Amino acid sequence: MLKAFVNCIILSDGTEQSGKAVLIENDIIADVVAISDVPVDVEVTDLGGAYLAPGFIDLQIYGSGGKLFGGSPSVEALEQMENDLLAQGTTGFLAAVATNTPQIVEQAIAAAKAYRKKAKGNFLGLHLEGPYLNPVRKGAHPAELIKKGTLTEIKSWVEQAEGEIRIMTIAPELQDEELIDYLNQQGIVISCGHSNATYEEASGFFSKVQAATHLYNAMPPIHHREPGLVPAIFKQKPYTSIVADGIHVSYPMIELAKRELGDRLFLITDAVTSTSEGIYPHVFTGDRYTMPDGTLSGSALTMLKAVQNCTENAGIPLAEAVNMASLYPARLIKSDKQTGRIAKGFKANLTAFDSEFSMKVKTFNGSEF
Repeated sequence: MLKAFVNCIILSDGTEQSGKAVLIENDIIADVVAISDVPVDVEVTDLGGAYLAPGFIDLQIYGSGGKLFGGSPSVEALEQMENDLLAQGTTGFLAAVATNTPQIVEQAIAAAKAYRKKAKGNFLGLHLEGPYLNPVRKGAHPAELIKKGTLTEIKSWVEQAEGEIRIMTIAPELQDEELIDYLNQQGIVISCGHSNATYEEASGFFSKVQAATHLYNAMPPIHHREPGLVPAIFKQKPYTSIVADGIHVSYPMIELAKRELGDRLFLITDAVTSTSEGIYPHVFTGDRYTMPDGTLSGSALTMLKAVQNCTENAGIPLAEAVNMASLYPARLIKSDKQTGRIAKGFKANLTAFDSEFSMKVKTFNGSEF
């Protein structure tokens, strides 16, 4: 049956449109039309003047609701995450796995493959953040499990995963070129993170490395005589994620990153959940998560809150902040022909929120849930 969302401000492609309706049929956006062109025999949802945006896409989240998939991978943790994210307006996500033992990585791969059969549709695969990192920039990752990658190990994981590994964060300056070439051949996005690369090293490897993970965090700070990784990112402009909570990164530095990177800067939550299981016992301390020793770990963000923070605190127009949460991550994982926009022929992955950034109608594949 044809459905229509009306009385809304459409946020898509960096613009705001009023006076139009979004028509949906068979989980696909059939058209975006003037209100006067809405057919008479459709099921109409009046959004009461709310914003209607493409569903958010979070390419790095570890867990939700007390289940930390990134530390104790399971089908149940993926289901918890998927349900929670749909309720928050996020209609696509990569479940992240931090540096851990090979057994945990393989457990995550097995859980992803098993969950694929029952997923509602917004689980997009895995993001392995580690273990091929630089221990000098380990952050909350355990140094004893960080190591240089081997072609034998990564081939084993990729073959087991059967396409579930979508992004891998590594420290490229420590890896052999054959490993980087192999990941590229497999179509896996390579993201530079937890790296201590010099400006010169990074300027060399960004020809084969497509992205950078959580800008500024677990990287050398900018220095006027030793520019390091961040200025190389600004120069080379790979797709670059940022944690826009005002804690992991200050708002003036988010503004700077936006000026430098433009449509290559995108939002992630890097969110975790309170847990005492495994090697990542995250503790919630009011507005952030830390390890028991006080080391800052993952965020307490939602994607909608990240959009709000960019709009209210970093000088980024709302429609552009929505692009950072939807269109740009879709481009990175090459799903931008189907998601990230409100346009004819795209999947009806949508979210609606009011001017106070409260969720209104939560939609996925054209249906309220």
